[in-house]
Amino acid sequence: MNEHHWWRDAVIYQVYVRSFLDSTGDGIGDLAGVRTGLPYLKKLGVDGIWLSPFYPSPQHDHGYDVADYCDVDPLFGDLAEFDLLVRAARRLGVKVLLDIVPNHCSSEHPWFREALASPPGSAARARFHFADGRGEDGAEPPNNWHAMFGGPAWTRVPDGQWYLHMFTPEQPDWNWRNPEIGAEFDRTLRFWLDRGVDGFRIDVAAGLYKHPELPDSPDPEADARTRDSVNPLAWNRPEVHDVWRRWRATCDEYAARDGVERLLVGEVSVPTAREHALYVRPDELHQAFFFDLLGAPWNPDAFRKVISEAMQDIAGTGSTVTWVLNNHDQVRTVTRYGEPATEGSGLGAARARAAALLMLALPGAAYIYQGEELGLPEVVDLPDDVLTDPIFHRTGSRARIRDGCRVPLPWSGQASPFGFTSGVEGVKPWLPQPEWFAEHATDRALADTRSFWHLYRDGLQLRSSLAQLGEGTLRWLETPPGVLAFVRGDDLVCAVNFGTAPTPAPVAGTPLLASGPCPDAGVLPGSTAVWWITEPSSTPTP
Repeated sequence: MNEHHWWRDAVIYQVYVRSFLDSTGDGIGDLAGVRTGLPYLKKLGVDGIWLSPFYPSPQHDHGYDVADYCDVDPLFGDLAEFDLLVRAARRLGVKVLLDIVPNHCSSEHPWFREALASPPGSAARARFHFADGRGEDGAEPPNNWHAMFGGPAWTRVPDGQWYLHMFTPEQPDWNWRNPEIGAEFDRTLRFWLDRGVDGFRIDVAAGLYKHPELPDSPDPEADARTRDSVNPLAWNRPEVHDVWRRWRATCDEYAARDGVERLLVGEVSVPTAREHALYVRPDELHQAFFFDLLGAPWNPDAFRKVISEAMQDIAGTGSTVTWVLNNHDQVRTVTRYGEPATEGSGLGAARARAAALLMLALPGAAYIYQGEELGLPEVVDLPDDVLTDPIFHRTGSRARIRDGCRVPLPWSGQASPFGFTSGVEGVKPWLPQPEWFAEHATDRALADTRSFWHLYRDGLQLRSSLAQLGEGTLRWLETPPGVLAFVRGDDLVCAVNFGTAPTPAPVAGTPLLASGPCPDAGVLPGSTAVWWITEPSSTPTP
């Protein structure tokens, strides 16, 4: 891996800190737990980790409501423990990315508390979006925008004004038209870069700027329903690109000192790959998550379409595509790909294994969400009284809730807490772990060469050792119906059978790695991906 451009084909492991490993016995994961788990991640073969927010926060949205951007919540440790984590990662050659949340803060942030205590029109309120209401006595919100987590995007304060929050009332949106906000985030970036971090994952990177007049949306219900119809008055405004140019200049300044690039990867939720590509132009973000693969149905035509669009529009900017199949906001692939049972066996698991090999064979970078390498299914039967997701509490609906993919990891043993926490009497993991987690515990996965873990580990080892994989291009092959296949380099083929029945293999050659049982000669098993080194004449140009 070229150290200067390490990010272009890196594999990054997303650590949801509160669910990774608990070192203190309080039932909540922490930074010391992450440090303890670093050798496990190094053995898996990832290039770096992305840490979910660990900043001081009242935890209304599990840390995405930040009260102080330059400290550690005592729930997770302190700055000294963070420094130990960074040093330990550096010794292992593992990069460390932080999750930064520039669209909104916590209602307990000192600046927002100051704003509430200040009068309308004050400088303190100008850091946020305060506005007078409409209708008699200003009793109606300033506009008809809806919050992404349900309900109106406005909350009224005692003096009659309203403030904007595109998520929960505890997450007021910053007013990025106020230069104080940009200056404060410049300070924040430098604080963490000076402590040795290797970059930032940027939450809601298409957000930040709102239409200066805050007009009504023509379709407020659609604006809050799906990411493909986000409110154009509140998201994806052209001014946001100036922020990323400024942040890129800061990262480039640090890179100029030692020749190692600091990475900016954005959570960019926009409708098309072409719009996505605007965020990864050479002077903006290095990368942005490409969610279309995550959202694609299990269908070869759908996968080929989103991969082709990404390669054309995003890779065409000079960046590399950032592939992802799972994250802390989405139903896990084992469940999403058609396995309704909780055991994790069967069709959903087979498809998730195949999708993993496909993703790792694609040109560019890849992100793995913790537990993905264990084949964890979604925990779909959490009782209402343990749910913590603000989406559930604001809407009363379980339809989009995210707790099921955030249940603490199983490390060992046959019963909860499965090694996640020290088992202090009366202390349980912050979300309950089902009994069937025993089948996915790390100790069992490491001992079983047929496990998801070994598939990921073997795939990552080949990806790092084979010149054909990582950054580069791909070439599609003609295939039988239901099969998707492409060539990396001159002779490495990844083929995926999206159907359940065996089909003739699209190439002849030597199998390197298969997501299921090793295929017989000339056969591609159902719901299986295979990497082949082909015979010289077996990969014709379509």
